[in-house]
Order: sequence, then C-alpha cells, then structure tokens
Amino acid sequence: MDAEKIKRLTTNEKIFTASNPEIAAASRHAFEQCCVFNQLVLTKNNYDFSILEQLFNDVGVDAYIEPNFMCTFGFNISVGDSFFANHDVTMLDFAPITIGSNVNIAPKVGFYTANYLEEPLARKAKKMVAKPITLEDGVWVGGSAIILGGVTVGANSIIGAGSVVTHDIPANVVAVGNPAKVLRPIKLDD
Repeated sequence: MDAEKIKRLTTNEKIFTASNPEIAAASRHAFEQCCVFNQLVLTKNNYDFSILEQLFNDVGVDAYIEPNFMCTFGFNISVGDSFFANHDVTMLDFAPITIGSNVNIAPKVGFYTANYLEEPLARKAKKMVAKPITLEDGVWVGGSAIILGGVTVGANSIIGAGSVVTHDIPANVVAVGNPAKVLRPIKLDD
C-alpha cells in the first residue's frame, strides 16, 4: 500500500472513486487493523495503542480511544496530546483529519471528510470529493455529532450533542443544531 499515492488521489479536493483498487485495499487494511484493536479491547481489555500508532499519521502523548473505533485509512489522522475518543467514533479520513491537544470526543461522533458529487450521473459513478477537518486544541464534541469535510472548529469550542457541523465554528463558543450555529460564548476561566 502506497499511502502517499492514495493521499494524492483523494486529497486536495480531487474527484475520486472509493472503488479504485488501491483505495479499496488501503481501506480494507485499516478496517482490519481497527477490528484487531477493537477486539483486543473488548475481549481481553488490552488497549494496544501501537496498532493505532502504526495506522495514524501522528498520535500525541496520552491519547486514548475506546472501541468500536473505525477509520477509512488512518494515515490521514493526526491527534494531539491528551486526546480522548469515546465509544463508536468513526473517522472517514479520505482527507486529513487534524485534531489538537486536550480534545474530547463523545460516543458515536462521525468525522466525514468525503462527500458524493451532487450531479446524479456522478453519484451513480460513485464519484466523491474530500475536504479536510480540523479541531483545534481544547475542543469538546458532544455525542452523536457529525463533523463534515471542509470544517475547522476553533480552540476550546463545544459542539452540542447531535449537532451537524457544516461550516467553520470560531474559537471559544458553544455551537448546536443542524446545521450547527453558535449559541453563545463559552464560560472562560477567571
């Protein structure tokens, strides 16, 4: 598997199809590695993070991920120090997913970098485009939220449970809803 070649095929908002044999093989490899990680945790209570460290682009100190974690490739994922992902987090990393330090992700959160093209014939041909996702330091994402490609969530912001983030969210705010909208500034420490 040539990760750099797959990155060239799927990033920078280039049109691609997930059925490309090289893309499909890389995705299958990541699926298998995620299954091994998840099974070790579920059956033996063995959190073998070396599996994810080999799969991911970068993993910070004290990063912690609960099972049933799934990703498309892994090599497009970077997480900072003290990153925490609760159960059932999904990262479709056709484009880079960059997550800062001290970020908390609640259960069942989805990160979806890829999207089908709008035109019916393009969708029928399974043509997709991917855009990166960035979560800056100190972000907290509530349960079952969805973060779409092309989005940056600013430092220390909170995304409410069940929200769908379709556009950038500034730093130091609470955003909720579908689509997510800024509700108010966060309460800052004195």
